[in-house]
Amino acid sequence: MFVRITSVFVSALMLLLVGQAAAQDKKNDKLAAPIVKGQRVFTCGHSFHVWVPGIVADLAKKSDIKDHVQVGLSSIGGSKVIQHWNKPDDQNNAKAALKTGKVDVLTLSPIFFPDAGIENFTLLALEHNKDIRVLVQPIWLRADTYEPTMKRAAKVDFNAITIEELRSRHAVYFKEMDAHIRDLNKKQGKTVLYIVPAPQAVLSLREKIVAGQAPGLKMQSDLFTDATGHGTPSLKTLVGYVNYAVIYRRSPVGLPAPEILKQAKLGDQEAKLNSLLQELAWDAVTQHPLSGVRLDVQP
Repeated sequence: MFVRITSVFVSALMLLLVGQAAAQDKKNDKLAAPIVKGQRVFTCGHSFHVWVPGIVADLAKKSDIKDHVQVGLSSIGGSKVIQHWNKPDDQNNAKAALKTGKVDVLTLSPIFFPDAGIENFTLLALEHNKDIRVLVQPIWLRADTYEPTMKRAAKVDFNAITIEELRSRHAVYFKEMDAHIRDLNKKQGKTVLYIVPAPQAVLSLREKIVAGQAPGLKMQSDLFTDATGHGTPSLKTLVGYVNYAVIYRRSPVGLPAPEILKQAKLGDQEAKLNSLLQELAWDAVTQHPLSGVRLDVQP
């Protein structure tokens, strides 16, 4: 009798494992193949984005991705993309790099619209490299406020706002951003531009903090250094993971913590938080239809 019960149990377990493996394979079928070749990246951005290249380079090294190159960086505080485009030609390292045709990925970080710089850079990039990818990283709303006029909020309390209200405030911005990227891709007749869903991942992390499920983080304000919303090492690590996942179309889950996370001085909570940040980043990327990672959605 014991042998028979054991046999039945083993058979049931085998069926379960086979079923799980099949389900995982089916899930993976919906994802684009990882990019294994090192990418040549140029970045234009402001203080919510210009530190990303260093983190991605660190992650590429930890992933044993050969020949990852940060070609250059155009940094302007509080900038729209058009400001990088409008820099004088003799100072415009972004245009110069794109004209060489030796840039695989251009990353941009607009704030609010209108912003003609995104299309301008896309057209120039395509002129010199028809296979270039243009990655657009929206912002997590400055001071938790959707304010296209850039007017400063009188008072900011990151801990008082509910996640529901946060998602509501971001919804208009996300819809506007996605529509703009889809429109630009339609004009080109192919998918050139992709979204880096960093703010979506940040919202998910804040939700985890409120629920008491973010190791080493007690309050939402632990993610920010000031009322504007500039990031602490924990937030920057998360955003770095999202950018890495879109650039290389691969999961960051399982990677060692990047050097920047060590600045958070989380002690024995570092590994646990690092794992959570990786999972949230990959979830955000695989759920967004414009990240370039999903194959089962129309971009």
